[in-house]
Amino acid sequence: MKKIILTGGGTAGHVTPNIAMLPRLREMGYEISYIGTYDGIEKKLIEDAGIPYYGISSGKLRRYFSLRNFSDPFRVIKGFRQAKKLMKKLQPDVVFSKGGFVSVPVVLAAERRKIPVVIHESDMTPGLANKIALPKATKICCNFPETAESFPEGVATVTGTPIRQELFNGDPEKAFSLCGFTEKKPTLLVIGGSTGSAAVNAAVWDALDELLKEYNVIHICGQDKMDESKRDLPGYKEFEYVKKELADLFALSDLIISRAGANAICELLALRKPNILIPLSKAQSRGDQILNARSFEKSGYSKVIEEEELTKDTLIEAVHETIREKDRYIDAMSHTKERDAITIITEMIDSLT
Repeated sequence: MKKIILTGGGTAGHVTPNIAMLPRLREMGYEISYIGTYDGIEKKLIEDAGIPYYGISSGKLRRYFSLRNFSDPFRVIKGFRQAKKLMKKLQPDVVFSKGGFVSVPVVLAAERRKIPVVIHESDMTPGLANKIALPKATKICCNFPETAESFPEGVATVTGTPIRQELFNGDPEKAFSLCGFTEKKPTLLVIGGSTGSAAVNAAVWDALDELLKEYNVIHICGQDKMDESKRDLPGYKEFEYVKKELADLFALSDLIISRAGANAICELLALRKPNILIPLSKAQSRGDQILNARSFEKSGYSKVIEEEELTKDTLIEAVHETIREKDRYIDAMSHTKERDAITIITEMIDSLT
């Protein structure tokens, strides 16, 4: 039996593409293991999927000053040693990395033991973790042609992002019942990322009275970020986080309001969902979400609101405009070149074993 180690963590975006590939990897006869952080979001998601999980030490690589910058390199070194031991124990034929800081020691350990490594870079420009790991990759998978062009010929392939197939099988009636809606109106789904977004949440709550006049609103707020005072508003439903229900919520929704993480927006594109993207500002990030969002806006897939411009009024105006123009957005998304990312990536993996 061929063996593969998957790695990636820190946010749901570093885990869900790995989960999307699990059924195909099982069909191909792979014995699958996962290396992540001790207690990151990836641990529960992977254990729920029935995959053996191994936690290692991990330190964050920061571009800004923090006292933890002095201690975290030692955590990375410890993680590297742990990953080397796991490579020896698990004897993988190949490693697939979805990025995040925990993936760095795993990729370095695999390269040290001459194990082929496939890395998926979702964003247009790689983050710091992948910048360290990418030179060690045997093959690189990308979402954007601009990313592939920055690597030597033959190394990088535009594959797209693996999409969980269950997302295409949602039942809108189940979502309608789950949310307790009583009136059939266009539905907005707000997703602030796996940890939630204070800025997005605040703008939605400020605009809620106006939005509820015309729309039902589903709001995924993030852990411990729900506003209990709004629990009983007719036409409004809050969640901290959803898993299996997400497909049904997508199916019911006419418009998605989302951050602009690469995996999230690729799911919206695959589902042909009109959307408003609110990328993380440069003050909070390296600007990758802004690049992602502007690329989608240029292609006609998305309406974009910069976080600095996000207010009750700009949000309401964008919602009304996007709903009016939703057929134009759907048509633009329908003309994209379809890529079966799961097949492309798993065949690439198999060619290395």
